[in-house]
Amino acid sequence: MLFLLTNRTRANLSSTQFNELAVLAKAFYASIPTDVKIRGEWAATDQSHNYSLLEAPDIETVQRLQAPFDRFTESMIVPVVAISGWTAT
Repeated sequence: MLFLLTNRTRANLSSTQFNELAVLAKAFYASIPTDVKIRGEWAATDQSHNYSLLEAPDIETVQRLQAPFDRFTESMIVPVVAISGWTAT
């Protein structure tokens, strides 16, 4: 299944909290489960949000991956499907 994970960094994080967030992010990328694939990642130009398209077996897997970041981010996980065939006419 595909999931769009949106993270918004919480306002007013201290420099210590930003450092903790960076450590968590490095640990995440070093240990992505084999049944999870990152299909794409984007960041807002002001770096306030980031967006990840993940392929995972179920939403619970994505929730488990996101849980360590909850202290530092507001998150939304939306199951998505690819669409095609849309035209201007």
